[in-house]
Amino acid sequence: DPCCSFPCQHSGLCVRVGTKGYECDCTRTGYYGTNCSSPEFWTWLHDALKPSPSSLHYLLTHFRWLWSAVNRTFLRGLLMRVVLTGPPELPEAELVAEELLLRRTFHPDPQRTNLMFAFFAQHFTHQFFKTFGKMGRGFTRALGHGVDLGHIYGDNLERQHQLRLFKDGKLKYQLIKGEMYPPTVMEAAVHMIYPRGTPPEQRFAMGQEVFGLLPGLLMYATLWLREHNRVCDLLKQEHPTWDDEQLFQTARLILTGETIKIVIEDYVQHLSGYHLKLMFEPELLFGTPFQYQNRIALEFNQLYHWHALMPDSFQLPDREYTYDEFLFNNTILTQYSLETLVEAFSKQRAGQIGGKPNINKNLLKVAIGTIKESRLMRFQPFNEYRKRFHLKPYTSFRELTDDENMVATLEELYGDIDALEFFPGLLVEKTYPDSIFGQSMIEMGAPFSLKGLLGNPICSPEYWKPSTFGGASGFQIVNTASLRKLVCLNVQRCPYVAFQTPDLGEAEGSEEKTRPSTEL
Repeated sequence: DPCCSFPCQHSGLCVRVGTKGYECDCTRTGYYGTNCSSPEFWTWLHDALKPSPSSLHYLLTHFRWLWSAVNRTFLRGLLMRVVLTGPPELPEAELVAEELLLRRTFHPDPQRTNLMFAFFAQHFTHQFFKTFGKMGRGFTRALGHGVDLGHIYGDNLERQHQLRLFKDGKLKYQLIKGEMYPPTVMEAAVHMIYPRGTPPEQRFAMGQEVFGLLPGLLMYATLWLREHNRVCDLLKQEHPTWDDEQLFQTARLILTGETIKIVIEDYVQHLSGYHLKLMFEPELLFGTPFQYQNRIALEFNQLYHWHALMPDSFQLPDREYTYDEFLFNNTILTQYSLETLVEAFSKQRAGQIGGKPNINKNLLKVAIGTIKESRLMRFQPFNEYRKRFHLKPYTSFRELTDDENMVATLEELYGDIDALEFFPGLLVEKTYPDSIFGQSMIEMGAPFSLKGLLGNPICSPEYWKPSTFGGASGFQIVNTASLRKLVCLNVQRCPYVAFQTPDLGEAEGSEEKTRPSTEL
């Protein structure tokens, strides 16, 4: 099949003709010619004037004085609108992972990303990354394809009903040492994945069946459980005539808005390293052509395999935990308390995702499975994806990475830069200076991420109004949400909490008693 050599450039579609021929459909690509390789005039002009991704990234991560001024003017809103060959057989996936991705030495992230961020990323993305194994690798059980909070409320109505208290809009819970935690599976009969022999009292029931795996995931599940029930109390106070269903559904909408606000203004802001202050203001897109829907691509799922964030051990106040001691150990949360884990994870540095072999040996099997999945689903080579996202394809392994040992290994495994696969390419690509990952991860991931967030129906003109969230007070909860508020309104003691480890002295004096919420 001549189309297997990817002759059509610039997103042109290849159609096989006869037994040996092909045609490229260049419709609306901005290019023409046999292989869609010749730019039309306006395309040529646009490309000539547009700064390169590396130049734009440099501008956004330097000149703090300039961005401090921009962040205080109308220009910030304007800029937010813009932000939106080789061997006959590929090498064994196990060999690729061991040679290119396996950690020999822990490389901490230069942006001071911490485990609070790493666990947030896992918890947040598991609402839309849910491969439907029975159907095949290309299918998902997360039919919402976006931020629907299925990881909190379940991905189907039956699971949701098992988790609900059906009183005052709340979710089921249990009290341990006077504090709220998820119920056990005896109290909420949902399917959860736990090893055989796990005591019944340690089998917590949550919206996502895999969240018993890590105490960090249970920590976030507990935070959002407390937040949902806290919001229900506030709504009940303001709307005493509302029934359980209206309280529950409105609280869910509020938590959806809170999630998107935190992801854009705390999570994506940290990832970007930009001095431009990102903001969640759906009104910026009103009046422009925009589709309020989303579709999760399998490539986006693979791009988000950030297992290099995970450290070699987990540091808590009085001891260090190995993987064997940490996995499925839910007693860690109840033993130390929610605020203690938040502070410990906020102070422990996560690993750098790109540029170096940095995946812990306990997680390497996930990387191996990812490479095998990409081959099964017939992903195109890494350079083809760079072309698809209007990035210059690499011409050599030395251009891809500055590590000479890595260059030699890549030459031995793949032979040609155009044979390099998608997932390994993302992880071995050299990073931007002082950045967590490289150009391709940023340029490919950003459009998927922001479209998925702002494409949520609650961001549309029909939904984005106070009445959707129970009135002006509920709207205020959404518009003032932050990671710090999520934690500090739901614990007794407000700890140091951020997606970045503290500077020296930054965490001092951060503790404060939580006062009753006066948001409504």
